[in-house]
Amino acid sequence: MESKGAVLLTAAPPYGHVVANEKWRGSALVHSLKGGVKMLFESELGVVDFHLPNKVCILYVSEGDMVAGNDYRRKLVRYRNANSNFQEVVVVERTRLSEQYFSAMQKFVVFDLGMTLLPVTTQSEACQLITQMVHGESKENPFRRKSVSGLLDPAVLSLVQHIPGVGKIKATALLQHFSSVHQLCNASTPQLEPIVGQAAAQHIHNFFHNPVG
Repeated sequence: MESKGAVLLTAAPPYGHVVANEKWRGSALVHSLKGGVKMLFESELGVVDFHLPNKVCILYVSEGDMVAGNDYRRKLVRYRNANSNFQEVVVVERTRLSEQYFSAMQKFVVFDLGMTLLPVTTQSEACQLITQMVHGESKENPFRRKSVSGLLDPAVLSLVQHIPGVGKIKATALLQHFSSVHQLCNASTPQLEPIVGQAAAQHIHNFFHNPVG
């Protein structure tokens, strides 16, 4: 199926459901997800790994994908080209083994392709993040969260702490200020400075917009 790229999806799954690529059936990630969402499987998703409600789709890049080489780049391009009507998210395993490849991946996804990249350290963390994206708010785009208490999910807090110069205190302050992960990704340096200071604000902005690698 991947030779055809991702299938052009026209309808989002029901709220509270996740449509997973058939290749994930039986995986530890899906097993964990079943505790928080209702799973459906589809063999025609092409390169898309998970399709969430409200027209959000996810391509999952594992530690092994990054270490193995650059084949993921072609997959990312097909993903970007085939799902223009959807919020395209790339979830990347950033581990000790894949760390050396992460900057190049981030630059390619964010700077070259213009998509959202969310790093996770384990599949367990990815499961928490996906569940939070599905259930984190009402039937609006899950990136536009209105509940501050809901946004302070451990997986999201951990994700923000991946940014250089951002520890738990600054991550908490950011998530209390910005109403969504998407809003944080697109915040300007002047918007960030009053919360975390000039140096950290520049680190955050560079992390999402000007990755070096």
